[in-house]
Amino acid sequence: MPQGTSTTSSERVNLGGELLARIEASPLETAPFHHIYLDAAFPPASYRRLLDGLPELRRYREFRHREAMQPDGHSARRKFYLYPEHILFLPVGQRAVWREVSRALRSPVLQAAFKRKFRSALERRFGRSIERLSFYPIAMLLRDLPGYGIGVHSDSLGKAMTVQFYLPGDESQAHLGTVLHEERDGAGAERVKRLAFRPATGYAFPVVRHESWHSVTRTRDTDGERNSLMLTYYVQDGPLAWLAHRLKRVWVFLAYGLRR
Repeated sequence: MPQGTSTTSSERVNLGGELLARIEASPLETAPFHHIYLDAAFPPASYRRLLDGLPELRRYREFRHREAMQPDGHSARRKFYLYPEHILFLPVGQRAVWREVSRALRSPVLQAAFKRKFRSALERRFGRSIERLSFYPIAMLLRDLPGYGIGVHSDSLGKAMTVQFYLPGDESQAHLGTVLHEERDGAGAERVKRLAFRPATGYAFPVVRHESWHSVTRTRDTDGERNSLMLTYYVQDGPLAWLAHRLKRVWVFLAYGLRR
């Protein structure tokens, strides 16, 4: 989107409404574990605005975890938090795009749609009705540089649901999608389902111990940068957890947002 332009109110409704419709229409897959694949998650015009509005790499900070670290000491994964206070530092045109995306992704309506989709797995994990479950959504842009990869893992149990929207410019990166595994090791790890990294697609799954195994094959120089939009729903059981998430948000802004 050209700097200085903004989304209209009708576009805001379409973005949230389109996401909700795609979640509800996507069939629940049960192999190798419960998940959905979101096709055409964004309308073409909205998707073009997302690609045009991606921030410069210098606005991201390193996402430092062991498997992302490179020989030069830097991480091959970068992240930009889509909190309003971080978006405030973007150029005007980008600010307008990501404010609307952030609002749509962090909405209670979207969280409720994902909870309904994964009702059986969430109620099995937490032992209570989804109506009694409340999660803390954190949305961020990710940019994976050549050399990024992560082995088979099931995600931390601090997470309740993992959602990722793919943001490639064309079909050339289709082979870079997340790989779902039946098991962590052995023959089960070789039984996989590969999710194509295609424009305006994505996936979501409930995090379940010893079940939600997935990985990303290490990328090469010829693969280029891998852009995506991550939405993670964190567990917040009780008032202390509720407070901890919000204090962490303040700390992240003081430590990284103001530094920009």
